[in-house]
Amino acid sequence: MTIRVLAAGDHFVTNSLLIDALRHAVPGELDIRELTLPWPVRPFGRVGEVDEASDVEDELIEALRDVEVCLTQMAPLTKRVIEAAPELRLFCVSRGGPVNANLEAASQAGVAVTFAPGRNAVATAEHTLAMLLAATRRIPQTHADLAGGVWRGDYYMYDNVGPELEGNTVGLVGYGAIGRRVARMLEGFGATVLVYDPYVDVPGKVGLDELLRRSHFVSLHARATPETTGMIGAAEIAAMPRGSVLVNCARGALLDYDAVCDALESGHLFGAAMDVFPEEPIPPGSRLLAVPNLVMTPHLAGASKETAMKAAAIVAADVARYVRGEPLAHCANP
Repeated sequence: MTIRVLAAGDHFVTNSLLIDALRHAVPGELDIRELTLPWPVRPFGRVGEVDEASDVEDELIEALRDVEVCLTQMAPLTKRVIEAAPELRLFCVSRGGPVNANLEAASQAGVAVTFAPGRNAVATAEHTLAMLLAATRRIPQTHADLAGGVWRGDYYMYDNVGPELEGNTVGLVGYGAIGRRVARMLEGFGATVLVYDPYVDVPGKVGLDELLRRSHFVSLHARATPETTGMIGAAEIAAMPRGSVLVNCARGALLDYDAVCDALESGHLFGAAMDVFPEEPIPPGSRLLAVPNLVMTPHLAGASKETAMKAAAIVAADVARYVRGEPLAHCANP
């Protein structure tokens, strides 16, 4: 029996990656349609009642006619889309969480939603370490000076140089797939690693207050939940030793960014590095665009060729399980 599939890829997890993974995982006959979404050329946002999706409801509804299985990264599975696609039974989101899917409406309509946990763990861990080093060694600033023809010897003054990782303490707030990888990398540098995560029991686990007090570097790796939103504010940053470095490659909601700017301007933080922000893209006039000693990247910590390939392979494997009538490995609404 032929299964009609929609590959709704974008310019990162491309249709060619999704289709190649499908062909490898599913030996049976597939009728594959394609829809290319505009992300990341056009930023994602809120669409209907779902977050972080491409605003393509109308195009998606048209492409889903008579489709049973959809593979995507950014397509919005809203109630409107679900009601317009009565044949849809499996919606595969090739990202770490299906935030662009209305799980309640999907469940009511009998649509299983899968996702791709761990797809970007390696890329994000590597980017975190790069950001930590870039902020500590002031690589972006010194490069910009040299590119502008300025050789600044004052960077070598004692008060202007940062600490080393070896022999110092790094605190990780969150110890999931990414945090564990960052810890292994840091141990290779000779750093002492402390962990705050209520859901794990590992060597080096401490309370948040102790972690902040003892750590010269703090890196955030928690998910954004009602409990973690705003968990690092002015009081928490003030508890860190003067001259510390703060890194956030997790979620913007975890952190009070005005407090970060205050701490950078006062010199309490030696540096900070951010890949995620409370509003994306960063609006013109934001303090983040003028504050000193801040390294920023535009929410691309998880971006690597391997991430895109892993994402496609993970969702294709669940399509294969669906075809064989087996339980799905990564179902968000079982």
